[in-house]
Amino acid sequence: MNIKSFLGVVFLFSTWLPAQQFTKKDTLRGSDTQFRNFWDVTKYDITVEPDFESKYISGTNSITFVITRDTEKPVFQIDLQQPMQFEFLNRDNTYTVNRDGDFIFITSEKPVKKGEEKTFLFRYFGNPRMAKKAPWDGGWVFTKDEKGNPWMSVAQEDTGLSVWLPVKDIWSDEPDLGITMSIITPPDLTGVGNGKLISEKTENGKKIFTWQVTNPINDYSIVPTIGKLVNFKDTYDGEKGKLDLDYWVLEGNLEKAKKQFQQVKPMLKAFEYWFGPYPFYEDSYKLVETPYLGMEHQSNVAYGNHYINGYLGRDLSGTGVGLNWDFIIVHESGHEWFANNITAKDQADMWIHESFTCYSETLFTQNFMDKKSAETYVQGLRHNILNDIPIIGKYGVRNEGSGDMYYKGANMLHTIRQVMNNDEKFRQILRGLNRTFYHQTVSTKQIEDYIIQQSGIDFSAVFNQYLRTVQIPKLEYSQKGKQLKFRYTNVVENFKLPLRVNGNELINPTTSWKTIQLKSAQPVQFDPNYYIEYIMTTFR
Repeated sequence: MNIKSFLGVVFLFSTWLPAQQFTKKDTLRGSDTQFRNFWDVTKYDITVEPDFESKYISGTNSITFVITRDTEKPVFQIDLQQPMQFEFLNRDNTYTVNRDGDFIFITSEKPVKKGEEKTFLFRYFGNPRMAKKAPWDGGWVFTKDEKGNPWMSVAQEDTGLSVWLPVKDIWSDEPDLGITMSIITPPDLTGVGNGKLISEKTENGKKIFTWQVTNPINDYSIVPTIGKLVNFKDTYDGEKGKLDLDYWVLEGNLEKAKKQFQQVKPMLKAFEYWFGPYPFYEDSYKLVETPYLGMEHQSNVAYGNHYINGYLGRDLSGTGVGLNWDFIIVHESGHEWFANNITAKDQADMWIHESFTCYSETLFTQNFMDKKSAETYVQGLRHNILNDIPIIGKYGVRNEGSGDMYYKGANMLHTIRQVMNNDEKFRQILRGLNRTFYHQTVSTKQIEDYIIQQSGIDFSAVFNQYLRTVQIPKLEYSQKGKQLKFRYTNVVENFKLPLRVNGNELINPTTSWKTIQLKSAQPVQFDPNYYIEYIMTTFR
């Protein structure tokens, strides 16, 4: 099928969708199309030079890739969002280059064979999309620090890396061998990227900072930050040996950073306990002060929480527990395991990133404080749940589901943990996920299947309930003396969620009324750690 006929099919398909309408642009951005599914990116070699006064960026990207399937007349899709411009620098007259909006299509007159390695070289330039409210509304940020120095960066999880750089912009294809990124700055500024700094030099009155990542990296994590930044270092003795800790902050905040960033080591200790070794020892752990709140950029975590505890000084749980630690350090670092180590193939499955990472706050609290405080915290997060739309979005169109993937997703995992009633087994499942899917992109089904298999408990209906509906299970009950009558309502078919009452008595509700004899006639006590609603009715 040629490009025009394919785009016509995509357009027709998009007009059939009920409710929210998706376009051919959404499908091209979010699907593993015929222009993407026969080649695999292995490395990006990037240069970037932002100009503060004109808000203009320019540079190059060399895309190295391998052919995964014999293809007779291949058409490659490269993503670059307008208004950014490009020049294709390959000097091979067998390629024909066309642009359709945010997409560059490169047609090869020659067939390609499985196993062939190729490179596309692009120059890019222009005034990129500006972020209106980073990091939630993506794009570049050009601002000044308190001393009037230029301060620049980009947030792009929602928009994608193609908001400024020509790339294969789909979550399921990470550059397997990592990236290099050379950031070109004026002589009085510093450019910080992902991974480790492998060279710093001056040419033609400009500085060039070259950073290297040796592991696979999700593309929205590839971010330069430029400003009047200073550096301090430390090391952490972790499960895989010495981990380099690298901190880059505005020079006026150095002393505050040295104090606040002392929370990094307790955070790493807690997360290595629950999730396994930090996934990127070769690339270091890094915090970089940015002109927006935060983001989980791999080995380059964005920090903008103003060196105060909580979430900009607030506790998202409303319980006070969250004021004992810096939300951005904990949450965004938790993403190094869930989002950066284990990455969803499709944005619809973004709950894999956010539910586990939101729950990492609870797990950190348990290690940093105590289990009671952790339970108080995760229960307190429930007041943020909207139950507006399902947590899983629409596949193939770069569509994420409800923001409930944070707080509701965390409480789903907490509920599953209660059913298992074995914290060591639960911990080994979390570590097993990070080991089994190490540096991989995954689907919801893979995560669900792994938890079900390793726990020995069929949680399929539980996942359906919390991820695919907006219904919260309700337990209707009535009590007369020692006699307890109960049933589930507002649940999916075959919903199975056993509960513990009065501390250690196990009940197995279904949608049919059941009656049991309790050990005591005292009013039944339900465990608040399960995310369900309890409704008392009149005994009959």
